Amino acid sequence: MRAFHRRPPRPDDGSTTVEYAIVTVAVAAFAAVLYGLLTGDSVVSWLTSLLMKALSVPS
Repeated sequence: MRAFHRRPPRPDDGSTTVEYAIVTVAVAAFAAVLYGLLTGDSVVSWLTSLLMKALSVPS
């Protein structure tokens, strides 16, 4: 039976985890900004008027 040998730590150990954490924080910040923009009064009123125009029947 072979013995389990641990490899010595490398300088880049854990860098992938840090990269995923940074990307996750960046995506969450982008989502928060996008949510803030899309729920603003001007965007909501613009989307409402656009929808009303699209659903209106010309007489």
